[in-house]
Amino acid sequence: MGNFNDTENKKFAEEIKGKLKAVFFDIDGTLVSFNTHKVSDSSKRAIKELKDKGIKVFIATGRIRGQINNLDDLEFDGYVTANGHDCYVGDKEIYRNVISRETLHALLDYLEKEEKFPCSVMTNNGIFINYIDDKVKRLSEGVDLEIPAVENYRQFVEENIDNVLQINIFVDENKEKELVKKLFKDCESSRWHPAFADINRKGGGKHIGISKIIEYYKIDISETMAFGDGGNDLTMIEHCAVGIAMGNCNEKLKKAADYITDNVDNDGIYKALKHFDII
Repeated sequence: MGNFNDTENKKFAEEIKGKLKAVFFDIDGTLVSFNTHKVSDSSKRAIKELKDKGIKVFIATGRIRGQINNLDDLEFDGYVTANGHDCYVGDKEIYRNVISRETLHALLDYLEKEEKFPCSVMTNNGIFINYIDDKVKRLSEGVDLEIPAVENYRQFVEENIDNVLQINIFVDENKEKELVKKLFKDCESSRWHPAFADINRKGGGKHIGISKIIEYYKIDISETMAFGDGGNDLTMIEHCAVGIAMGNCNEKLKKAADYITDNVDNDGIYKALKHFDII
């Protein structure tokens, strides 16, 4: 599997083996299975071997920091959260990029005056939603994550007006495009699940978060590798020196990746790192 022929793969593997300093992992569908809601033993073993070799390991997720509750006792050197809009080294926040007040007010007016649909906001204090329907319930169960509803959505958003890192809109792709054009003019959308789309301020993305992290550690982009499975992983797969797509990802990500490994439930991370002779 992969986007290189055998000769290119061998040469590429030798080049990255000697210079790799940082590996970035998406969580849902990459490190954590949608079926078991756990990190596999093989992935835990792979991360330990990376750290034993002095290679730094990082999370790059659409989740906010407070939502990262499914990695057991694994420790990472840093966290790219909210799709690259909030980045941490330890407990130190080194970068944040929030949704504008104008966009949030436009959204509130639209939900109250034109059309109501489930819409959650992510803040440093957690993720909250205007109301929960069957689609939201199924999603919450699928990622093993509770999404609390708030009684007075406008009041909650107003109280957190400068602290909204991401919006999740539970609509189909056609409605997503319409809303981005109408409401989210200073934002961009991405989708890692058919039930909803992530809305983030322009000037972000996991690739931006990765750049902030490696700048902090004085690591060059040529010394990096990334694993992902969703639409919101596309920019980091393209940005890092080696972009690895999980076998369970969509076709667009597979085309962008340098290598396609097995799926999350079949030791995809461990197999890819073995393929490149990193571990």
